[in-house]
Amino acid sequence: MRLINCEDTTNLFLIERFGGNIPPYAILSHTWGQDHDELTYKDMIEHTGQEKPGFQKIKFCAEIACRDGLGYVWIDTCCINKDSSAELSEAIISMYRWYRDAAKCYVFLADVTITSEGATESRIWEPAFRDSRWFTRGWTLQELLAPEVVQFFSKEGREIGDKKSLGSVIQAITNIPAQALDSHSIFQFSISERMAWTLNRNTKREEDKAYCLLGLLEIFMLPMYGEGQEHALKRLQDQINKRRHIIESEQTPIDELSNESITSWLQPAAVEEDLLELLNLRHGSTCLWIFGQAEFDEWQTGGNAVLWLHGKPGSGKSVLTATLI
Repeated sequence: MRLINCEDTTNLFLIERFGGNIPPYAILSHTWGQDHDELTYKDMIEHTGQEKPGFQKIKFCAEIACRDGLGYVWIDTCCINKDSSAELSEAIISMYRWYRDAAKCYVFLADVTITSEGATESRIWEPAFRDSRWFTRGWTLQELLAPEVVQFFSKEGREIGDKKSLGSVIQAITNIPAQALDSHSIFQFSISERMAWTLNRNTKREEDKAYCLLGLLEIFMLPMYGEGQEHALKRLQDQINKRRHIIESEQTPIDELSNESITSWLQPAAVEEDLLELLNLRHGSTCLWIFGQAEFDEWQTGGNAVLWLHGKPGSGKSVLTATLI
């Protein structure tokens, strides 16, 4: 992992390849502009590119980190040597962990403008915040969920709020439950629920539809750009199936790893298909125990309108419901 030393914000430079002793660092979350507008690894090595629009994001991140007492920052545009396929693969596989382990994550919203001092308090920024492109990108989902501290800034560098103070707005925009916004609670939710959070999000490269999910689904899979979206999603599905079989062999409950079709989550029209066909995509015996429960028998024969399914997030209520249907 490379970090930018920002102890002197007038002289930013890369520290080449930290080993295991990684110091506290901040990390930037943003949406990319045109490739030629972003500062690259080569620019950082050669100390060029200060005229690029993307340099302002680097400078902003370094200055805020310095203010917060952090001497290092990580930024995806310029801390990865993308000419090395091995290094790029390592970065993609490690990305979730790098965001999770950051002391702070700064979200730079290039399409949210706050020009006056009192504008933050008056919330005139909120419509632009709700419509921000940042909430439509595939990679920014893990950048929202993985770090414990996520702070949002306008194009001018004015702080809007953080993941906690803006929680209700973020929930309304993303349909992600409040509990999931707590970085310690994400994996209590089932794979199907985490997959649902990716709906209506896009990626620049088609294969990233699968790769941006690796950390969120706790899957380790080498990226292979050029394989196409369909093949990448198929490989991701195979990895989920492998995890399911391992858990089965350890006799661990597998409700949260039921075998939903990944493609169906990324293509909402699939929900119109026959429910039985979707059910057949799941492990054949999963959830069938519910039909032998006294509570189910009583409900089925008693004429009650509602059958209540109680359980913690991620315990498999959605899969049980689909099985009953």
